[in-house]
Amino acid sequence: MSNDSNPYDDRNAATGRYGEDGYDVLLIDEPVAGVRRLTLNRPDKRNALNHQLRGELLHALQAGDADPEVKVMIVRGAGKCFSAGYDLGGGNVGQAYPFHTAGGDSQWPRHVVESWMRIWDLSKPVIAQVHGYCLAGGSELATGCDVVYAADDAQIGYPAVRFGVPDMQFHPWLLGMRKGMEMLLTGDSVSGEEAVQYGWATRSFPADDLESATLGQAERIAAIPADILALNKRAVHRQMEAMGLRTGLRQGTEICTLATHQQTFKEFIAATQGGGKLTEALSKRDGEFGDYREDGKE
Repeated sequence: MSNDSNPYDDRNAATGRYGEDGYDVLLIDEPVAGVRRLTLNRPDKRNALNHQLRGELLHALQAGDADPEVKVMIVRGAGKCFSAGYDLGGGNVGQAYPFHTAGGDSQWPRHVVESWMRIWDLSKPVIAQVHGYCLAGGSELATGCDVVYAADDAQIGYPAVRFGVPDMQFHPWLLGMRKGMEMLLTGDSVSGEEAVQYGWATRSFPADDLESATLGQAERIAAIPADILALNKRAVHRQMEAMGLRTGLRQGTEICTLATHQQTFKEFIAATQGGGKLTEALSKRDGEFGDYREDGKE
């Protein structure tokens, strides 16, 4: 099957895995009828999104979209957080992109924006269940989902703006120009409660209640016929696209690429090379702000 007909790549030949019982860093369960739950399962790496995890997630989402027994899907993270972002620590060594993206200077930001926007194009609603850190690429994944339920104390942010530019520039669309501007100029995070206030998240709940509350909302969504769900999901997205969201995100990938040619970006990447240097570089990046790295963990 070609990439054009199956952009998430069935793999399955040789060492590709994927498919039934073929996921290594993704857990799948069906906690209630009509609801499929996908759990990012790299808790020791704060669910950093390497190529393998992105590929398995996209493949599983596509499989759920094609399954008539599934009405709605939930994406969540194992361990202490949803996802701390893309894997900067060598987790992609030996791994290919999960699907083809045309080459060129902006290939990476175009690739990941295309990844998460394809969630929009699935027919079935996808819920992001966000707890703990939801940073950089993790916030892009959650943004691509249709509904976001967050823990009150979750931390949603984009600290990578302290050395570069976001791949997926959703901030002005979902947080408004003023707050979006502040977040991009500082790299500061917002809590789950604040994310609801600004419009990025749908609802927030106490952390201990997040799982049950998310399942409850998923069941309410699953009570609607699938054909009507698909049309109402599309109706909201088409209005956002008519206002230029998809075009704006695509144009943003070019600005992201410009950042990779700046001296600050080159110096930061150089500082991350070598064993143990990534943690040191990230600590130096965030140290003066007193956030993200103050617990001494990656």
